[in-house]
Amino acid sequence: MNSELIHRTQTSKTPKPNDTLHQAPKPTNLLKKSKDPLLYTFIGIAIATFFFNFFDPVSKTPPLSQRQSESESESAQLQTRHFLFETTSSRSSHHDVHFNVGGKVPLGLKKKGLRILVTGGAGFVGSHLVDRLIERGDTVIVVDNFFTGRKDNLVQHFGSPRFELIRHDVVEPILLEVDQIYHLACPASPVHYKYNPVKTIKTNVVGTMNMLGLAKRVGARFLVTSTSEVYGDPLQHPQVETYWGNVNPIGVRSCYDEGKRTAETLTMDYHRGHGIEVRIARIFNTYGPRMCIDDGRVVSNFVAQALRKEPLTVYGDGKQTRSFQYVSDLVEGLIRLMEGDHVGPFNLGNPSEFTMLELAQVVQETIDPYAKIEFRPNTEDDPHKRKPDITKARELLGWHPTVSLRNGLPLMVEDFKQRIFGDKKDSVGA
Repeated sequence: MNSELIHRTQTSKTPKPNDTLHQAPKPTNLLKKSKDPLLYTFIGIAIATFFFNFFDPVSKTPPLSQRQSESESESAQLQTRHFLFETTSSRSSHHDVHFNVGGKVPLGLKKKGLRILVTGGAGFVGSHLVDRLIERGDTVIVVDNFFTGRKDNLVQHFGSPRFELIRHDVVEPILLEVDQIYHLACPASPVHYKYNPVKTIKTNVVGTMNMLGLAKRVGARFLVTSTSEVYGDPLQHPQVETYWGNVNPIGVRSCYDEGKRTAETLTMDYHRGHGIEVRIARIFNTYGPRMCIDDGRVVSNFVAQALRKEPLTVYGDGKQTRSFQYVSDLVEGLIRLMEGDHVGPFNLGNPSEFTMLELAQVVQETIDPYAKIEFRPNTEDDPHKRKPDITKARELLGWHPTVSLRNGLPLMVEDFKQRIFGDKKDSVGA
């Protein structure tokens, strides 16, 4: 054995090309002879490291000049992004932009229009508002219990992918993902709110609380439609938004008058206490197509009576005054208020003032010059004067009514003819 080791040592200094007996053993032979598992592990790690560092075509390191150029380009992009962020932030703070946390859209999907809830959207004013919102490209959800609203007012939107109708009473909570809430739900005519006064005040109080709670939960902007009735039988004429009113808290109209005043109170409490974005509109007498026939409001009463050849009933001496705005003017005011930057309250009405006798004469001119006028005892708590001061709406919303009573009334008459007489409307003289 010793002679063999000496012989290998001597011959390893000058190896012969063809002398296989004296060549160093191959790595594979060493692996076969070795029984240590750690050796296999270390050799595997070494081979993997060598392969990924020198032979991975995806992660080849670019030349130094290229790396410097890419670094400079990334630095420039970061500076640009930082500049754009600062510019956008300064613009947002300058214009007092509010970010909505509700109704989030998944990444990769582009939001189209707004998702808007209209309570009482099957009613007279609500259905016209829905028409405008759908027309401009928004998605509209209508919630209505159909106490005074009618499905016929919305039939033109049935089947539209941007319209949804839910039969629901706002006295009960509901959870929806929306960006804006127009809260119109409440019977607005004496005939309807006197029929169920407890239900009326619950709608104004509990229903408004539920909708404000929804606005808080989803981060929606909230608009409540109040009324000129919050001024009661006013001691100030015309009425400005700072006037606190002269309202009977225990009268037959109080369910509506005081209910709306409480709705305004709740709206401002949620605004101050919870930071909800709110808007308050005080609506004056409004007329137009889709009004409820025989609902106790003077315009609809006069039009329906004149078409049926009945006497026009004037309560009291007929000298009490009202201001009448066409429904399209009101809808424009509501949208401007919702999209504007001011909470309100805002008077939305037509400052052109008419006595009840003057209104009866306009109806006679429009429908039947021979229509008779019949006087009846005045109703309880009926206001003697009603005229809005719309200076605030003109200055802050850029809004004012554009349709006169004599131009708007014929449009309402055509709608009433169709609904009262149907195919027989042609036989009724205008």
